[in-house]
Amino acid sequence: MIRKLLVSLFLLVSISGLHAEDGSRLWLRQDGTANATVECLLHSLVLDKAQAELKQFWKGNPVSLQLFSDAEHVALGREGYTIRTSGENIVLGSVSEAGLLYAAYHLLRLQAMGEDIASLDIRERPAYDVRILNHWDNLDGTIERGYAGHSLWKWEELPGTVSSRYEAYARANASIGINATVLNNVNASPEMLSTDYLQKVKVLADIFRPYNIKVYLSVNFASPMVLGKLSTADPLDKNVSAWWKAKVQEIYSLIPDFGGFLVKANSEGQPGPCDYHRTHAEGANMMAEALKPYGGIVMWRAFVYSPSDNDRAKQAYLEFQPLDGKFLDNVIVQVKNGPIDFQPREPYSPLFGAMKHTPLMVEFQVTQEYLGHSNHLAYLAPMWKEFFDYVAPNTIQAVSGVANIGDEANWCGNDLAQANWYAFGRLAWNPELTSEAIVQEWLKQTFTTDTKFTGPMEDMMMRSREAVVDYMMPLGLHHIFAWGHHYGPEPWCIIPGARPDWLPSYYHQADKEGLGFDRSHTGSNAVAQYPESLAKQFDSIDTCPEEFLLWFHHVPWKHQMKSGATLWDELCRHYEQGLKETRSFCQTWKEMKPYVDAERYNAIAERLQIQANDAVWWKDACLLYFQTFSKMPFPKDVERPVYKLKKLMKVKLPISNYERPTPEMLPRDGKIPAYKE
Repeated sequence: MIRKLLVSLFLLVSISGLHAEDGSRLWLRQDGTANATVECLLHSLVLDKAQAELKQFWKGNPVSLQLFSDAEHVALGREGYTIRTSGENIVLGSVSEAGLLYAAYHLLRLQAMGEDIASLDIRERPAYDVRILNHWDNLDGTIERGYAGHSLWKWEELPGTVSSRYEAYARANASIGINATVLNNVNASPEMLSTDYLQKVKVLADIFRPYNIKVYLSVNFASPMVLGKLSTADPLDKNVSAWWKAKVQEIYSLIPDFGGFLVKANSEGQPGPCDYHRTHAEGANMMAEALKPYGGIVMWRAFVYSPSDNDRAKQAYLEFQPLDGKFLDNVIVQVKNGPIDFQPREPYSPLFGAMKHTPLMVEFQVTQEYLGHSNHLAYLAPMWKEFFDYVAPNTIQAVSGVANIGDEANWCGNDLAQANWYAFGRLAWNPELTSEAIVQEWLKQTFTTDTKFTGPMEDMMMRSREAVVDYMMPLGLHHIFAWGHHYGPEPWCIIPGARPDWLPSYYHQADKEGLGFDRSHTGSNAVAQYPESLAKQFDSIDTCPEEFLLWFHHVPWKHQMKSGATLWDELCRHYEQGLKETRSFCQTWKEMKPYVDAERYNAIAERLQIQANDAVWWKDACLLYFQTFSKMPFPKDVERPVYKLKKLMKVKLPISNYERPTPEMLPRDGKIPAYKE
């Protein structure tokens, strides 16, 4: 009897373990007992993965994987593919093994979504050859702007101990078309290029290779001085150049398909070529020459802002546009989507379109540094689609995203934040996809295909990013976050000795006359960096889109908006609307309870309640502060403040750039948490 009881308990634990709903399975949740018929005459690391995925998860007709060399498949490129029904079989075709891997995941996605697969005729080609996640992970296991625990990469255990999550990570990326990863922070340690660490990197590269994922590394420009003991890192010094060539040769001897380097130089204290009176092009080209024989590339970041009298929004353009055409062809300049720093809403960076003779790539931020960390729901595909509304996808050469992935069970710190990892991959593959289509894919694979769930949830997800903009920084306000960690409002922030462009007042410019940064021809003239038609539109307070109004103009408090309301009343109502939206999200989620497992339901409900409380905090802090300048009353239809400004101004969250706040740290129900004077 005791033995039977023990066996029953063992089976119960085993079954519950298999079906644990902790979010760890992401969108790859299909039953793995299919034992499908899959035909493939060839074998390789990549093809074997494609076959294994189909054999384990495909439940339809027999599948055949075939390599083609006809004109149609050649035109689809190395990673493109076809999926076609042929009699009783389904044929996956491509010119390469990688294309067949992506075709396999596409077919499985259709099955998971419950799509009609009776008569398939699909042709796919990725928009970009490089679709890359950038990890801001440090060698000590912390993640800069990471809100899902510590780094996936357990450097202290490698190369001897290998986590099963490394392959799970590669599989998830491959399933959405991501084909590259930067393992470490752009604020790079030179130690990353040491022989000991390269041996660790080799292990990861070997795991990722069967999933068609190349490894890249962020490098510190001063590495020759730290590791090579040279007296300089001057890119025109022959000894420096020789050091990089030798280091690149060592890397490729270990990792023959190594992708290349990501470089943050002469930005936020990082060393670079400008330290030696050289240009960014001279620094990038020196590294590019070392990588070129092996097919490697340099991704050189344009995120620069030196202390100057120039508007910070203009600086990347001023520094990089004169270098157009001076970079080698295996250099790609990586430009953030907006001209400041991943704000909840920004106009696109004017560098796009201004460097016609230089390959450019866009850098998005998947991790929510400025959108409530992993506490707030903010589905970001609509933000990225806004960028593509202004920048034609075919004018850039690659897409990168700063990852939101850590070692927490659900990978992203919030089950709903997984949608942003998924959406980044899908848009990097095809920027023509709609935000709605992507979120439907994700919802159906991650939760259920029941329309009673997917319909309301699509609506909620699609409204979420705009809600964040409304309760944080509507109408073009930007960078009014708390000092350092960027969680919560601090438009009043004053830090003795800090540069002006590190402080919110530099950006909001609030005074008794009005609000906003004048970037018109009467101000910093940042509008002049845009094409003439847009510059003219942005330059006029009457024609500037209202979502960018306070970005480009200092607007009087009583300025009449398109709604007929004053700027002040319109501002108040945007904050109110954002708050109402977050409360509606809580209600919608309550209605989804019958369709979601208890574990994920409760975890998401807790996050949504934090967001709703934070929206009150943001609304009260910003409106009470700006009211000290406007001297105008709140509109009658706007909820009265819950908090007092004096107490809100004393809130100091005890978190760093590597953490997210917990509920007990945050204002709620009219109560202010413990604060430091």
